[in-house]
Amino acid sequence: MTAAPRLTRRCLLSLPWLPGATLAAGAEEVRLPQSVDVPDPQSRYVQRLVALALARTGSQARLRAVDLKMAQGRTLLELAAGKAPVDVMWTVTDRRRESSGALPVRVPIDRGLMGWRLLLVRRKELAQWQRLRTLPELAKRLAGQGHDWPDTLILRANGLRVGTSSGYEALFRMLAAGRIDYFPRSVLEIDAELAGGRHPELAIAPDLMLHYPAAAYLFVSPTRPELASALQAGLEAAVADGSFQRLHREQYGAVIKAHPVSPERVLKLTNPLLPPATPTQRRELWLQPGEAA
Repeated sequence: MTAAPRLTRRCLLSLPWLPGATLAAGAEEVRLPQSVDVPDPQSRYVQRLVALALARTGSQARLRAVDLKMAQGRTLLELAAGKAPVDVMWTVTDRRRESSGALPVRVPIDRGLMGWRLLLVRRKELAQWQRLRTLPELAKRLAGQGHDWPDTLILRANGLRVGTSSGYEALFRMLAAGRIDYFPRSVLEIDAELAGGRHPELAIAPDLMLHYPAAAYLFVSPTRPELASALQAGLEAAVADGSFQRLHREQYGAVIKAHPVSPERVLKLTNPLLPPATPTQRRELWLQPGEAA
């Protein structure tokens, strides 16, 4: 999740759960974050995926959603320290995050789609973006990103200029006001962010995408190593029997179809932050631009 939820300790919301092998005694509840003030279109998918993974291991753990209102970096720090009110969070991985102390579950739950970046731009400038073809051309313009998002460092490592903000909503205002030129958003996020006419002055640059290898992982509190092991085993089982791919297709197949991009209009970036243990060689875990879900 690249949006920046902040923490507030509010009541827990019970979620549907699937039966299945019990985790360690006294650990039958799994607490997941639920953003309070920033819509996260991935929340329901992640809840279903965690339930699926635990079911594949036979766990009888019950899922509960905890309202969160905390910056992403701080959430991870508290999770790594065992002080967060949740047991699991999801975010794009990088070297720093995997060395934080939180336990990464190394199956890309997004199948790499967080690295498919559409460009949110000012609607009145769409014709200019239609003519853009190369990274050097893009480097003349200023991107906007969150100050603690891995994407910020990735863009800069590829020679792109980036202006940052600590506020997620502020980036939309910065774009509308001309303080940045474009706001790269994941193909998984951008439709929800534009839904309901929330930003009528903004639009998606036509037939243009940035792509870099990226993986959104589940990260687990180090106080719950048995949960991390169960989620790893459960996701691997779901990949093996195809239920992981089916759930992902059900959730995101229409989104991928809605945003076709010509191969020559995909600007490829490298990701120097990708940890060596990322399973990039496992073809079944990833999708590439232009591929069906």
